[in-house]
Amino acid sequence: MTEDMFVPDWTKEPPAPGSYRSIVKIGRPDQIKVPSHQYFHLIQKELKLDKKYFEDRCDGNQRLGSVPASNLDAGAIEAFIGMVGSENVQADDYNRVKYSYGKLPEETFPLKRGKLHEITGAAVHPRDKEDVKKIVAFCNDNKIPIYVWGGGSGTTKALLPEKGGITLVLNTHMNRVLEVNELNSTSRVQAGCMGPQYEDALNNAPERFKTIHRFTGGHFPQSWELSSVGGWVVTSGSGQASTYYGEPVNLVLSVEVVTPRGVINTIDYPSTATGPRVMDMFKGSEGAFGVVVELTLKVFRYMPENRLYYSYIFPTWHKAIDAAREICQGQFGLPAVLRVSDAEETDHAFQMYPQKPAVEWFLGAFGLKRGERSICMGVIEGDSDFTKLVKRKMNRIAKSYGGLSIGSSGAKTWEKERYFSFLIGETISDYNILMDTVETPVRWDNLHHIHDSVLAYAHSVPGTMCISHASHFYPYGTNLYFIFGIKGSVEDYVAYRTGLVDAMVRAGGTPSHHHGVGRLMNQWMESFLGKEEMDALRAMKKHFDPNNIMNPGGTLGLDMPDSIKR
Repeated sequence: MTEDMFVPDWTKEPPAPGSYRSIVKIGRPDQIKVPSHQYFHLIQKELKLDKKYFEDRCDGNQRLGSVPASNLDAGAIEAFIGMVGSENVQADDYNRVKYSYGKLPEETFPLKRGKLHEITGAAVHPRDKEDVKKIVAFCNDNKIPIYVWGGGSGTTKALLPEKGGITLVLNTHMNRVLEVNELNSTSRVQAGCMGPQYEDALNNAPERFKTIHRFTGGHFPQSWELSSVGGWVVTSGSGQASTYYGEPVNLVLSVEVVTPRGVINTIDYPSTATGPRVMDMFKGSEGAFGVVVELTLKVFRYMPENRLYYSYIFPTWHKAIDAAREICQGQFGLPAVLRVSDAEETDHAFQMYPQKPAVEWFLGAFGLKRGERSICMGVIEGDSDFTKLVKRKMNRIAKSYGGLSIGSSGAKTWEKERYFSFLIGETISDYNILMDTVETPVRWDNLHHIHDSVLAYAHSVPGTMCISHASHFYPYGTNLYFIFGIKGSVEDYVAYRTGLVDAMVRAGGTPSHHHGVGRLMNQWMESFLGKEEMDALRAMKKHFDPNNIMNPGGTLGLDMPDSIKR
């Protein structure tokens, strides 16, 4: 086999039962994705990896080793069993480790190699909100920390049980869509309901809830199959179709939250002028104020038959961004998905899906040159007349900025692979290659400055790769993603990621657009928000959670030492 044809010995089997890999595995055990030949050699070239680099593999299939003892006494365990039943309290080592981890490479990479961080005292699975009330009251009286687990897909160390205590697992039982109100175009759902369960119930609302129309929730993050409805709201998440449908913080109309102070149950009016909305205090609160148990959300008519796909290539990233801005500010309607790749990400796409020489000649004849051109693609949803209008207007705008329509296949391919492509990251991490993303909201007037500043830092570090795209668009700005890879240790990865976020913030961005804060971005919170805003958040924390039992240990930067702040 030649160097060009070399393929590493990828792990292609499901994780061994009881292993570290079975805990860090994303998705179903049989959901395994290895890099394509083209993508592997792209990584190999960018990170300068020879065959020797792939001689040692750590797949994490060794059985779980020794685990620190629980910090809960026997009396507390018995109390939880009395509240929810013995079958819903897990104090064994495997489940304590399982429910102490999210999916951030900084956590999963060492765990695959047998290195543990702090571990929860027990995983407790409430059956309903009445169980949650009992558990929160007991923990508040006995000052036992509570960490809330929705789907476990978080990538901000928000699930890390720094103070021990219990992890409250919501998706085991509290996972139902309780109501679809067709008159109000709303749903009422338990916080632990997972993305596919939620969407399936809405799509099949006529059969399940006797509605006339089918519905969609409109929220489809890349973690859609792995995340919960409550998690979407308390992390201020965003999904691929947010440009049209909005984000979960815009979609939620009311919440029921169990706090150590008592139960907050807001009302689902479309609007009310009755002072500041208490509901808004729980958006993005990441479990620091209480446990969200139920939500009422907007829903939309499900009309997949009217879906239209589009793809354009523009001469430059700047031209593509200018066209996207005109589309967003045109006031004729917005596409559901709008995504613009910078020149480097576009080149990566062409390397992964190489074109025939005649196609490259044709693109060059249109001034769409390698190293400069930019792909824009997405999806339009809604009423048939609406989708046709939006596409017609978008075609006109794209053409005016030098864009060439290349049909729908690119967008369809991207959508098909959307929920699985990130699984490559867990495969290649066996060989000390770490892939991740950081992201920041930007305005139109600082987009290019932030983009260029971050990439200037990114490309200054040897043994790394970094590409970027814009997605989640608004009339007044967008979000920049930076997808990066690095070879080496987890310490190298943390240092590089920190440098990327520092560069984003220095250039005028924020630490996060939609992945949340947790214990990952907390160090930038005060420098970004300022002391006055942080003091307001701490005052709310003190009110709702006077004993600091809710997700303690640095979440949102509310109770972290000054030495960590940047």
